[in-house]
Amino acid sequence: MSSASFSIEFFPPKDEAGEARLWSALSELEKARPDFVSVTYGAGGSTRDRTVRITSEVTARTGIPTIAHLTCVGSTQAELISILEQYRNAGIKSILALRGDPQGGPGAPWITTPGGFDHADQLVSLAHERGFEVGVAAFPDVHPASHGDFNKDIEVLLEKERRGAAFATTQFFFDVDRYFVLVEALRRAGSELDVYPGILPITNAAQLRRMAELSGTPLPQSVKERIEAVESDATEVRKVGIDIASEICAELLSRGVPGLHFYTMNSATSTLEIVKRIGLR
Repeated sequence: MSSASFSIEFFPPKDEAGEARLWSALSELEKARPDFVSVTYGAGGSTRDRTVRITSEVTARTGIPTIAHLTCVGSTQAELISILEQYRNAGIKSILALRGDPQGGPGAPWITTPGGFDHADQLVSLAHERGFEVGVAAFPDVHPASHGDFNKDIEVLLEKERRGAAFATTQFFFDVDRYFVLVEALRRAGSELDVYPGILPITNAAQLRRMAELSGTPLPQSVKERIEAVESDATEVRKVGIDIASEICAELLSRGVPGLHFYTMNSATSTLEIVKRIGLR
């Protein structure tokens, strides 16, 4: 069994049926003993209240350490402090501090909230000063807002680390070398951030294209061809998705990553299959 950590990410469901699916998936994934669970915010902070409630309940129901996402979108500094206090009262000790996407998605113009923050580094400082362990996002394929400027991304991560960030989880990616280019650049600059690679098990071809476009993640030709060959059969898409993610994970583990962070899309099946197949648990 690998000594690398295993973590999972959920998004807050929009309705009661979605919430039932989330708890069902979590109870399945709990058997694999994840090191932590993270719960995201909806686009534009739209699910903020549900995020706070569900993150609190994950901690209470499972005892698994839970990392709560917090974004700058649509919140004043006073509101952000209030949310941090709610998290603290729920026993949550770790925050993933993100600028977040504007209401119209990653490509939309950023709109400043009066009395709020424009950059995640300000949020890192706020949470760190209040005693939280703070994580941040990293982008092997460069942050969409950096317009291809890799060095800018590195500088941003170093500034977040100076302000108290202790670890990073990456956007999902399919080119393993891009992850190591990012980590090696950080190390050369003196960074000690643990960087957990983000893994997306592909379960739906249309969803994959949409997420890749939104996040600016290139899809290698080999991945496109393997998914397109089975696109008309949902079961086969899931199987090929498991194969692709397992190959990526096996290579990452062989090259010594600190852990693997799975974007579960609120489903347990693919993630559990991959974790077993690669011997992570």
